[in-house]
Amino acid sequence: MADPMHQFEIHKIVDLPDFTLPGIGTIDMAFTNSTLAMTLAAALVVLFMALVTARPQVVPGRLQVIGEGVFSYIDNLAVGIIGHEGRKFFPFVFTIFLFVLVMNFLGLFLVFTATSQLAVTATLAALTILLVLGVGFVRNGPAMYKLFVPAGVPWYMLILVTPIEFISFLLRPVTLALRLFGNMLGGHVAMKVFAGFVVSLIALGMGGGVALLGFPAAMLALSGVVALTALEFLVAFLQAFVFAVLACVYLNDVVNLGHHH
Repeated sequence: MADPMHQFEIHKIVDLPDFTLPGIGTIDMAFTNSTLAMTLAAALVVLFMALVTARPQVVPGRLQVIGEGVFSYIDNLAVGIIGHEGRKFFPFVFTIFLFVLVMNFLGLFLVFTATSQLAVTATLAALTILLVLGVGFVRNGPAMYKLFVPAGVPWYMLILVTPIEFISFLLRPVTLALRLFGNMLGGHVAMKVFAGFVVSLIALGMGGGVALLGFPAAMLALSGVVALTALEFLVAFLQAFVFAVLACVYLNDVVNLGHHH
């Protein structure tokens, strides 16, 4: 349990029969702690919105104020980045923001953090990019090439700029996945390491004599745990916000392709 990486191990809760997909292979369908965390996050999002919208009041209560605040916040974000067509993509951006946010916060209260798994963040990133590609090709067709040919660039520079733009586009899902994964993984590892220092230093102080210095050192490590915990709450929100912002930015690139918004 002292191993800081132990908290990221996948454990089966309910072992289900494997599923074989032609051309891909066998898929393990077991219900794991990661699946539980994601299911719980989705259920909490649905429950929250159900409670907010169940009995809307002219004079909103606390829960309705929070719900309307989050709704308005993401709505302004989508419209502000994408433009007047941003509301068409509001359901996706709103859902991805709340889902990532709740998974991040659950990781601070429960043993497992789903967003510390690269498979989870990569799936969310893939869904985002697939939506961007789908919207781009439906709206622009062959004109999608303009995404890699910036306006105003001299023709002789396109030989250099176009491959860079293409590679940059291909790296978008990678950076989306790694940013969320890396921040959640690194923060939780740091918290576990500092918490381990507290336990080890207290055990050292029990020896008496010079080892009593372990107690003040343990208090210092404990203050580090408190500071890191507060920072992780901020990071949990910021990473969900950044994911939503980048989703809007990528959608804006294909929605307003060929002209600036």
